[in-house]
Amino acid sequence: MSPRAAGATVHELSRIGLLATLPGETIARLAEQMRREQIDSGAGVVSEGEPGDRFYVVLSGMLAVSQATRGAQSVLRPGDYFGEVALAMNIPRTASVRALTPVTVASCDRETFDEFVRPLFADDEPA
Repeated sequence: MSPRAAGATVHELSRIGLLATLPGETIARLAEQMRREQIDSGAGVVSEGEPGDRFYVVLSGMLAVSQATRGAQSVLRPGDYFGEVALAMNIPRTASVRALTPVTVASCDRETFDEFVRPLFADDEPA
């Protein structure tokens, strides 16, 4: 019997720098909440100005980040993440993200982000 298709495996999530500091049990619980998606080359994932409702980690492939006023900004690769700004600051998406190659991402909703991921950003703030 094959295991059910998890959103992401603990191994995959532990390779995301931001999430690598989480205890194994926490990563396992987060992995269960993640939704795995295959995205075709050229497809948009998020659009600047839209409400943000999911946080994404890149498992494979490359994506382009762009802003309407500033053009191309960066390229996301496996191990990178996006979507945190809109969720953490409760603002619309600050950039558009489009797949440059076939891409696999894992994403979670706002509730899961708030429980597992948001505290990681709080740790980055100066004391």
